[in-house]
Amino acid sequence: MSLDPPAYILSLQNNIRARPISWEGAVRAKTITESDLKKIKAIDKVRKEQRKQTIESELDTYIALLLGNGETKSIFESAAKRTDILQYMLVLTGDLIDDIPALTDSMISHAHPYKPLLPLLKQSNNAEDSIPLLTSAVLSSLLSRGLVAQPKSTPEIDEALPKLYSYIAALSNTSDSNLQDIAVQEYSALLRTAKSRQQFWQQRKETLGPLVDVLRTATGGKDSESTLYNGSSAASSIRGTSDNIKIGGGVGLQLLYHILMVIWQLSFEGRLVGKGLDEEHDIIPLYTQLLRDSPKEKTTRLLLGTLYNLLSYNKSTLMPAALPAKLPTVLVNLKTRHLNDEDLLEDLEKLTAMMDEYTSSQTTLDEYAAEINSGHLRWSPPHKNKDFWHDNARAIVDTQNGELCKKLAEILSKEWANDKQVLAIGCNDVAFLVKECPEKRQQLEKFGLKARVMALMQDENESVRWESLRAVGEWLRYHFD
Repeated sequence: MSLDPPAYILSLQNNIRARPISWEGAVRAKTITESDLKKIKAIDKVRKEQRKQTIESELDTYIALLLGNGETKSIFESAAKRTDILQYMLVLTGDLIDDIPALTDSMISHAHPYKPLLPLLKQSNNAEDSIPLLTSAVLSSLLSRGLVAQPKSTPEIDEALPKLYSYIAALSNTSDSNLQDIAVQEYSALLRTAKSRQQFWQQRKETLGPLVDVLRTATGGKDSESTLYNGSSAASSIRGTSDNIKIGGGVGLQLLYHILMVIWQLSFEGRLVGKGLDEEHDIIPLYTQLLRDSPKEKTTRLLLGTLYNLLSYNKSTLMPAALPAKLPTVLVNLKTRHLNDEDLLEDLEKLTAMMDEYTSSQTTLDEYAAEINSGHLRWSPPHKNKDFWHDNARAIVDTQNGELCKKLAEILSKEWANDKQVLAIGCNDVAFLVKECPEKRQQLEKFGLKARVMALMQDENESVRWESLRAVGEWLRYHFD
């Protein structure tokens, strides 16, 4: 799944290629040397094949021009104050990396392949400044090849990759869709190895967060307590016939596709990222809604592939979120569409089989226990079902010396600043446990549940305060016993 270069960058590069540069003036000002000028003119505005032959016959010479050799500076260092030369050389270097594999291999093998370029990422705080933008394009291309060629960690990659990710993250966090698209395409170029995916995940607060925000916007703001968990389809809200259509919140289809590509690549580290994606972003309900609304086969393919990767590695923690999100229903509905993509159909069959196997083995108590053990609560059916609590409350308190209650207390002990509904649901469960098993109040108190729900009566969230008050009310009912 290769991506076309961002149109914004292509336009900028073409504009720079057409601009005249006073090379002789740069020599007179001692910005570059006569030797530098000779090397540049030998490959400037000539046919690709001629340029390739010239560079391949003098690889060391051109490596020294671009990266330095210990005795001479890189042109990116010597011409640091000449914006026009930096722009031109960044565009030229990007062309050379794409067109001349022998040069690229030699650059990657250099002692410091990224060092002359890294300072240019910080040349301006303006997201639209051409120097950092062009630099990130060159570094993404060079680093992506370096990561594949050197899968083991190197000091140069360890220094460059986090800095480049931070710059790209700043682009993705703008409101400009052109800059966002540049960011996600550069991420995609880099996420080709386990190391780069692991580093992306390590920096996920800055790298992943803005991308998930765009995905939430694309769903039209549907959340778990409104339309997200119902079985209806909202597909008509973002369906269209053109790749230029805008979907929920004005998100462009191509931007959506490129973000889904990035998270699909990340999902190949499913064992590492699955639990975090669940706890921090409620990824299964979000992806189920996106799948329900998916406007094109290419987006559906990436959504299914990502879900399959994540669920395969994290059945015990992520499957409990799939049922209340109505993922099985969405998969059934997908099969009624006229789908042609073979990879999509294969993932649809595998994911359906996985869900069928899971649902056929679950009782309602099993579903609840799995959700508790996942460490993340949602308003799944058992929580508000009076019959469920009447039939199962004692088993929940007594099984394995109250292991499920201890886990519930552990969940409630966290702050959940970004997902307060977890606390509200936990208080709801405590209320039902006390109501159905009043004789177990002392045992529940030993687990710390009473003290925690009393503390949550002061929480800033109205839903948490209401549910905690209800739980405390059940306890007070027996206060004078």
